Amino acid sequence: MARVIAVCNQKGGVGKTTTVINLSAYLALLGRKILLVDFDPQANATSTFGIDPRTIEKSVYHGLFGEDATALVKPSTIFNYHFIPASVDLAGALVELVNETDREFLLRKFLMPIRHHYDYIIIDLPPSLGLLTVNGLVAADELIIPVQCEYYSLEGLGQLLSTIELVQTNLRHQLKIAGALLTMYDRRERLSRDVAKELRRHFPHRVYEIEIPKNVQLAESPSFSKTILEYAPGSKGARAYERLAREIIQQEQ
Repeated sequence: MARVIAVCNQKGGVGKTTTVINLSAYLALLGRKILLVDFDPQANATSTFGIDPRTIEKSVYHGLFGEDATALVKPSTIFNYHFIPASVDLAGALVELVNETDREFLLRKFLMPIRHHYDYIIIDLPPSLGLLTVNGLVAADELIIPVQCEYYSLEGLGQLLSTIELVQTNLRHQLKIAGALLTMYDRRERLSRDVAKELRRHFPHRVYEIEIPKNVQLAESPSFSKTILEYAPGSKGARAYERLAREIIQQEQ
């Protein structure tokens, strides 16, 4: 049975999709079978795989309304690394789901039949705290929170933790916080060091040992429709995501 991990932060631009794509790549490289689920209406992860989300015929949106999950899975260029794309239709799902029965559980029900096919299912959630995000949190067993090395990111953590508590209490779903991940870290900058120190001192859950650095290759790789593993495997960003993948695998024990 797969470990289902959602990657979420209601603040945009914190490296959420970058983490989903590249963490999945290195988990696959380390021998795990991976399914990435793009559940963000911006569909940036889907674009990274070279698919135009405006023209795709079937996406995770259709899965919410009855399409079989196996029919939506697509292979990536990396062995054992599959994905389910998003499309622009997903933005409209917010309105369409309002009157659905058990609307918070639709993504969980969609993924349940294929959980045994994978070691990890990684879900890329939208940068908001709306119904789509709640669906992703309920579908997941664990949550990774990317935290950009700036103070506004620290201030938003409390709101996200409150939302997680509401999901745990009101929907009776025991979502575990796997850890917070520092992103866009520059050890030369005092701000990065201070934010890292504050997070490690005050965050009530695990903070991953590795910090994801500011790295040009990480920013460039999506424009070439490649993960950092394929684009620049010797870069600092690549080495950081490999270390993160190893930390997460260690959590299996």
